[in-house]
Amino acid sequence: MKLTAASVDKLQPTDKRQEIPDALCTGLYFVVQPTGKKGWQVRYRHSGTHRRMTLGAYPVLSLADARQRARDALAAASEGRDPAEEVRAAKAPKPEDDRDKIKVLIGQYHKRHLASLKSGAVVRRELDRFVVAEWGERDIHSINKRDVIDLLDDIADSGRFVTANRVRAYLNKFLNWAVERDIIPMSPATGVKPVAKEPSRDRVLTDDEIRWFWTACEAEGFPWGPLGKVLLLTGQRLNEAAQITDSEIRGDLWHLSADRTKNGRVHDVPLSGAVRDVLAGVDRIAGKPGFIFTTTGTTPVSGFYKARATLADAMQKAAAEDRGEPVEIPRWTFHDLRRTAATGMARLGIPVRVTEAVLNHVSGTGGGIVGVYQRHNYAEEKRAALDAWASYVTQLVEGKPGNVVRIGGR
Repeated sequence: MKLTAASVDKLQPTDKRQEIPDALCTGLYFVVQPTGKKGWQVRYRHSGTHRRMTLGAYPVLSLADARQRARDALAAASEGRDPAEEVRAAKAPKPEDDRDKIKVLIGQYHKRHLASLKSGAVVRRELDRFVVAEWGERDIHSINKRDVIDLLDDIADSGRFVTANRVRAYLNKFLNWAVERDIIPMSPATGVKPVAKEPSRDRVLTDDEIRWFWTACEAEGFPWGPLGKVLLLTGQRLNEAAQITDSEIRGDLWHLSADRTKNGRVHDVPLSGAVRDVLAGVDRIAGKPGFIFTTTGTTPVSGFYKARATLADAMQKAAAEDRGEPVEIPRWTFHDLRRTAATGMARLGIPVRVTEAVLNHVSGTGGGIVGVYQRHNYAEEKRAALDAWASYVTQLVEGKPGNVVRIGGR
């Protein structure tokens, strides 16, 4: 029948479902349910199969609009498409947009900013370790100031106050970067203060603690045992030592290129016999980078916080066995091993300028006009200093302290 606006409106329900075709639009049907509900339906063929698609309810969808929708659906079917499936796909819930997720944005932050910085790898590692681990799947717009405070408090509550302050600084810069790129209107870290005031550290291991530390390194084994010994004997920075490669070892010299040092200066570290023995005792894990301290062959060791705690526990056991009773050892950090080596060389009569050359310091006596015009590299002096320090540590470990000046009061 030829459907009109008036005839459609007058059609009454019966005890059976009614499907009235429209003579002016082949494939369009007006459906009247026994319940009185009325609606539009279009029929078409797709891949040789008869299909039906509901267009909408009447009177929400008028006759004129129903005819237009039916014609659109039939046109799509004539092109080999399935209009019903297209409608279902359009209504299906879309996967969450990942663009503003924290883990995605930190990846972009690394690519566009951190990758060009000498400290970029360290910052990315800490952001992954704490921020991505906690918020990685969250949308950056859902992060508020309280979230930032809770994150930092959790780190501080584990005893890592300095780490909490570092993460705060790294997170602050990341969020400010997001503001600059118009991702968020304001940083949720604005006004968040450092978790704790960081006291200047002056911790130096005593003679007994050096012995106990060495015993702990022996007990722990690879990788933290050998790495701990290298840190103590050379006084070098943790990341620089952890990332040492076989290609950097040139006989009895460890050569660090400018891109491997914190201050961007080429640095040569003479290797004492004790250090060479430690490195020779490390079983290598094959890998293209040639890392000495690696468990994968592709990346250097990480997880320094847990490693320090493991060595500290082993030190406690060594001290208890040595003294025959529990001994309370003040907390130390890997950086304190560097300070211990510097202090030890000073006690052995090594000039400050030579010690600074060993540590690759550019401040102090090596700064200013001296640093500009004094080009002597102290190669022989550095070797003598590190040999003397290694001899000192070896005699402590072997229980022969009589021939050396003791460090500390114990």
